[in-house]
Amino acid sequence: MIPLALMSIKRNFSILAVILVAGALLLLLFLTQGRVNFYWIWLAALSVVTFALYGYDKAQAKSGGMRVPEIVLHALALAGGFPGGWAGRSFFHHKTQKPVFTLVLSISTLIHLGIILYGTIS
Repeated sequence: MIPLALMSIKRNFSILAVILVAGALLLLLFLTQGRVNFYWIWLAALSVVTFALYGYDKAQAKSGGMRVPEIVLHALALAGGFPGGWAGRSFFHHKTQKPVFTLVLSISTLIHLGIILYGTIS
């Protein structure tokens, strides 16, 4: 059984991530005025949020504050924030020793490369 406090933290960070992605999407849609394919906007919005949460989590790790649950970082990467995940790992030197992050980011990259290639072929 997962403790209620942990479920609350996961829920709160998940809600925050959704709000941040929605805000980034709206901003990018407004700025591009429909001149850019929505998929690229989606990837950019998720990447910005993922990168920011990697940075926030690294700062919290250093200060002993409330951390971003790993499942939230994984979900963002799988949803399309993988470029921000790779950039966040490199820039902040964060989560580089955890093989599961390399695995999730690699799988996410392959999934989205497949989507991109399928979209350009068909």
